[in-house]
Amino acid sequence: MKTDSDIAGPNALGGRVGDSRLVRFALVGIFLLAFVYALYFARDFFMPVLLAFLLALTLTPIVRLLRKHGIPSALSATLLVVMSTGTIGTIGYLLSGPVVQLASDAPSIGREVAQRLSELRRPFEHVLNVTRQVEHITDAVDEPGVQKVVIAQPGIISRAAGNIVSATTSVAIIFVLSLFLLASGTMFYEKIIQSFARLSDKKRALRLVYDIEREISRYLLTVALINSGLGIAVGLGLWAIGLPDPLLWGVAAALLNFLPYIGAAVTVLMVAAISLVTFDSFTYALLAPAFVVLCNTIEGQLVTPLVVGRRLEINAVAIFIAVAFWSWLWGFVGALIAVPLLVVIKVFCDNFDSLRHVGNFLSAQQSSVDEEEPADATG
Repeated sequence: MKTDSDIAGPNALGGRVGDSRLVRFALVGIFLLAFVYALYFARDFFMPVLLAFLLALTLTPIVRLLRKHGIPSALSATLLVVMSTGTIGTIGYLLSGPVVQLASDAPSIGREVAQRLSELRRPFEHVLNVTRQVEHITDAVDEPGVQKVVIAQPGIISRAAGNIVSATTSVAIIFVLSLFLLASGTMFYEKIIQSFARLSDKKRALRLVYDIEREISRYLLTVALINSGLGIAVGLGLWAIGLPDPLLWGVAAALLNFLPYIGAAVTVLMVAAISLVTFDSFTYALLAPAFVVLCNTIEGQLVTPLVVGRRLEINAVAIFIAVAFWSWLWGFVGALIAVPLLVVIKVFCDNFDSLRHVGNFLSAQQSSVDEEEPADATG
């Protein structure tokens, strides 16, 4: 006797499979939305924790190297974190004055740059005048009988104090958590091994975790060293040219270089603006931004591909989407960590067969296609 499922045949079975996939996709979509919601509204917690993990991964190769030479992980981690804290604190203290001065001089710098570039603005002067007239008319018209409500905002001092306290707390969480992560040694690996029953599964999981951690940590440390070298080169070159506050522009070049394409362009524009204001000769003023372009070109086209390799390159579309997403989520800090997080995700996906297509989508080139084309060509 045939049942209803036998009568319905494969169409009913296909319908059930389609419904289950639809439910699965819906659950994944809901989870992703909830996850993004949590990252946005709990950023005061997630941001320092994520930065601590990235810092720990960056310093892990050094801790591992020192452990091979007989130095305990706890001691080397403490020394590295203290040195990192002292270096960042010293640089921040030295840059606090120039940054505040630059922020206060920003309007005058903008006016001076506009005057120097007045020749280039002449074709657009008519449009700018019309825009100013429209704004003036809009501001001048007041509807009778309408009262304007102004909401009192907290004072500048109170907001600055709140920001300082929040930033100090976040920095403390970053360095303390990274210290514990580095000093823990192999504790997390032991926990992973204990979660598997069979010895073969334990070996496979341990090898996979070690490979992912080693590849990510090497990449982060290498990129951090390359960007530091770029900052030193830019700072020394601008100091030789005579641009004021070369330390500020060297640090800016190092930090913004974590943003491919965008960071270099922002650095060049800022240096060009200061150079136009500083030097009387227009030709000599172009020397500083040209030097920055030269340093970024050498770094991007020669040093990084030679040291890091092409395998971990990310395609430009994924980079711009990630930078836009993380900058919307966490602001400037999110934009800086967008590309390192992309590399972490790519390395993680490359080590799992079920996620390999995601890593292939993020990569700058399809290695499998490149390998197959010569074989087809030869016959």
